[in-house]
Amino acid sequence: YFTLGDLVYLGTRMLGTGLIGGKAVDLLLARNILLHEDPHWAGGLEMHDSFFIPSDVFYTYLVQSGCWPVRRRLLHAENFLDHAAEAREKIIAGAFPPHILKRFSDMLDYFGQSPVVVRSSSLLEDSFGNAFSGKYESVFCANQGNRANRLAEFTQAVKQVYASAMSREAIEYRAEHGLLESDEQMALVVQRVCGAHHGPWYFPQIAAVAFSFNPYVWSEDINPRAGVLRLVFGLGTRAVDRADGDHTRLVALNAPELRPEGRGAAAAAVSQQKVDVLDLAGGGMVSMDFHRLITQVEVPSLPLFAADDPALIRYARERGVNLPTAMRINFDGLLNRTDFIRDVRLMLDTLQAAYDHPVDVEFAANFDNEGRYRIALLQCRPLRVKGVDNPVLPPPPDAPNDLFLHARGPVIGRSRLVSIDRIIYVPARVYSALSVQEQYAVARTIGRLNREDPERATPPQTLLIGPGRWGSTIPALGVPVSFSEISRVSALCELLEMHDGLMPEVSLGTHFFNDLVEVDMLYLALDPARKETLFDAARLLALPNQLTSLLPGSEQQAEVLHVVELPLEDGARASLWADTMKQQVYCHFTSVNG
Repeated sequence: YFTLGDLVYLGTRMLGTGLIGGKAVDLLLARNILLHEDPHWAGGLEMHDSFFIPSDVFYTYLVQSGCWPVRRRLLHAENFLDHAAEAREKIIAGAFPPHILKRFSDMLDYFGQSPVVVRSSSLLEDSFGNAFSGKYESVFCANQGNRANRLAEFTQAVKQVYASAMSREAIEYRAEHGLLESDEQMALVVQRVCGAHHGPWYFPQIAAVAFSFNPYVWSEDINPRAGVLRLVFGLGTRAVDRADGDHTRLVALNAPELRPEGRGAAAAAVSQQKVDVLDLAGGGMVSMDFHRLITQVEVPSLPLFAADDPALIRYARERGVNLPTAMRINFDGLLNRTDFIRDVRLMLDTLQAAYDHPVDVEFAANFDNEGRYRIALLQCRPLRVKGVDNPVLPPPPDAPNDLFLHARGPVIGRSRLVSIDRIIYVPARVYSALSVQEQYAVARTIGRLNREDPERATPPQTLLIGPGRWGSTIPALGVPVSFSEISRVSALCELLEMHDGLMPEVSLGTHFFNDLVEVDMLYLALDPARKETLFDAARLLALPNQLTSLLPGSEQQAEVLHVVELPLEDGARASLWADTMKQQVYCHFTSVNG
């Protein structure tokens, strides 16, 4: 898909020598695939406008900043995390040589005062084997002001992305995947940010993550092979990161009118409330209230993305409140009155056919006042799914007395029937009463429970059950584990019982979800208030707690962490049956005395 002319042009966009990394190659390849396979994309894609900082610049910087010896110790040390903080500090404190600064400055002159984003593109990143989703940073630069200020902002962003190569999350991911001693060279992509000026802010109307295969079939009318879309208004940071307390629009591409939360008031309750934008005056990314934003600036084609909410209008009228706007983000106009869904399906089908593998794509788009748009392709990589065909399962268990968990969606992942070796349960009542420091300590202990056990040939099949959202950055909304602390878990269950307003926010398309897919982890959310949900917490709590036998010295956390090891003394085992096509899951004991 590359011509000699493409490669010559690429050379004019490289700020140095070396390799440009996985993310950059996949981005260039995906664009060329689309342009080669279908003439539609000649006018359907936004012009690509990026520069590349190759891997040799990274090596030069490490050597001249005195980081090289620390990096080598980090890669070969038994306790490899001991040197990570020192490596990051040296990278942030280092300085670029004059000839590299000159290349950076010339590039910024080309961009003028258009915002840019500095993105990682390491040699191991976005490959068929390892995605590195969210392990390295991307940093936005407002790129405003005089030349010196813009260069200082940009070099700081480059250092920040370089330092993220030594972050705890990145190093643990590499250790988990046997890549710690691989030569991970960090290249960078500098992209013009897709968006437009709206008063003092800069953002696109839409951004999205799209999968060519949909692992979440919340209705029998959904075809998983048609793909799925996670759609947000504003910058795409809300599409790839879990936004605690907010929501996104999930779209099944063969049935865009079907919503996981249903219709009417239920759908309105889970609409996006905050919008990520670049604050050009302040020089960074901020999250703004949607209502505040649209009352202060004019957004072209706004009715495609939002509509008046009848319930909000009625609420205001009944109370005599004068609302500046009653609009809520729903994207109904975009999905129903434009060719957007057709274009996204065409893009995904074309890329999947060329890759011969499901793909994960990030993109954004700007719209004019007539609703015309072009798609800015931001990233494309293989989607690591273990087969797109679900296995044939036996009938669900018919033993109501032995059930301790049953739910009907959301259930995401491959269908499966597995024997459970360990159940870890975090009761919401106990967890919510802890201090923030104690809640973080719970997360660290869960990480210790899930580390490799030298006495086991294989990791235990673990069912992890807890309140709120796993991996939350706000402990009050869920246990703040990092993914590396739960990466060996077989099934992850979220109980929607932290507070009354908590709704199931399926993390499809986020970095967190990509990690789940990569390790073939099952995800399920249980709402105890739904009549079809069964969760017998008392039954689990009545079983012996093995926490202190597994982790001596953890007595203080025995109330908040209940660990059941199977089989039990009477020989009872636990089995998990999950059918993701039917959105059903059962957990039951296979034999219980008495």
